[in-house]
Amino acid sequence: MFETITLITDKRGVATLTLNRPEKHNAMSGQMIDELTQAAARLGADAAVRVVVITGQGRSFCAGGDLGWMKSQMAADSATRAAEARKLADMLGALNALSKPLIARVQGAAFGGGVGLCCVSDKVFAVDTAMFGLTETKLGLIPATIGPYVVARMGGGNARQVFMSSRPFDATEAQRLGIVSTLTTAQDLDVEVELEITAYLKCAPAAVAEAKSMALSLGGAPTKTTIDASIKALVTRWEHPEANQGITAFFDKTAPPWA
Repeated sequence: MFETITLITDKRGVATLTLNRPEKHNAMSGQMIDELTQAAARLGADAAVRVVVITGQGRSFCAGGDLGWMKSQMAADSATRAAEARKLADMLGALNALSKPLIARVQGAAFGGGVGLCCVSDKVFAVDTAMFGLTETKLGLIPATIGPYVVARMGGGNARQVFMSSRPFDATEAQRLGIVSTLTTAQDLDVEVELEITAYLKCAPAAVAEAKSMALSLGGAPTKTTIDASIKALVTRWEHPEANQGITAFFDKTAPPWA
């Protein structure tokens, strides 16, 4: 049984994977990272699953990494930090390479790792009121393990517009940058997602899987070298004094020294 996510598959083979920490704006804890990795493996192995929809419970899609989880990395030894960073990278990689179409249903804000989840999805539907942002640098962190997927999705030029400033941006800009595929109203979100699901259900499942695999291979998917570098970058940043200062300031509700 999962505790931080839910996974339900209907009789058509449409699986809905829901981030279920609404009280924390679906921030990704260590437990959620583990459960998302397990869910990706289960979905990939289940021949009855034709399409996967990832969404969030409550007002937010995903607020990014849980800061309590990140704070615990400050006190951990180097081996533990590296292992936790690897788990995060492996989870993103598992979702990115999922052999089924992955549709993101973004019903609310997506920050940090939430943007990463959008960028490993094949198509992203977002409500027009949703806000987005890569907000790590404000906390003394960097968008490290999500970085290879963000840049692959957005392109280097677009990524550099939002990668370093921690500036929030609206759904219209997220669509222009390539994160969001389709903007819709909250009332029409499920209708739009269902139209996409219906299109996939008319296709041969193995052909869809092979077409996705080919698209990943041709589209500059992150390499092992790139992913390993992103893990090292995250661990290095966790060990930098700025990270401790930024996260401590967040919990203390004070300004970090650079603000």
